[in-house]
Amino acid sequence: MLLWILSGSLLLFGSFDVWYFLRATWMVIKSWFQGPVRDVMAEQVVHGRVLLHDLDFMCHMNNARYLRECDFARYAYCTRNGLFLAARALDASMLIGATTIRYRRSLAFGEAFELRTRIVAWDEKSFYLEQRFVSKTDGFVSAIMLCRQNVIRGNPQRILDHLCKRKVDCPEISEDLQHWIRFISASSQALRAESGLDDKTK
Repeated sequence: MLLWILSGSLLLFGSFDVWYFLRATWMVIKSWFQGPVRDVMAEQVVHGRVLLHDLDFMCHMNNARYLRECDFARYAYCTRNGLFLAARALDASMLIGATTIRYRRSLAFGEAFELRTRIVAWDEKSFYLEQRFVSKTDGFVSAIMLCRQNVIRGNPQRILDHLCKRKVDCPEISEDLQHWIRFISASSQALRAESGLDDKTK
């Protein structure tokens, strides 16, 4: 019997990223019990620490782990400010359309950090979020990521108006974000042309 249990566990952990689903579920449950954040534009903070399973051969946090941590932080962010529930109420959903990350300084083993997430802008199709890894040692921004979160079967403005019960104005889009949005558009156009697809296909 024990052998069957061990074999089943090995098969499960070998076939699925079990820890990812457990961690994501825990983040949503934890965020739910932390209570709502009424200001949808407010920055939210998730606290973390570099553990052994985060390390690569350079003995610092692996670059892929930053993206994973950002994923979990977005789960918490959209749970606490109500974006997930508002989108669901409108039969809409959200998925990642693009990300870009800049690594400025390594996070070392055992180093504590804050992962700060906020909405910086939106357009007719997507939310744009900024996520920062801030070292608790000296406040240095170790990495910064921009994330385009596409809205499917809806649009960001409608979700925000439904959530806040009022008109929410989009902040002014910064110059660097405008450059990134133009880059995404140019990349999409080039890939469509390369594939021989029409302009309506992403």
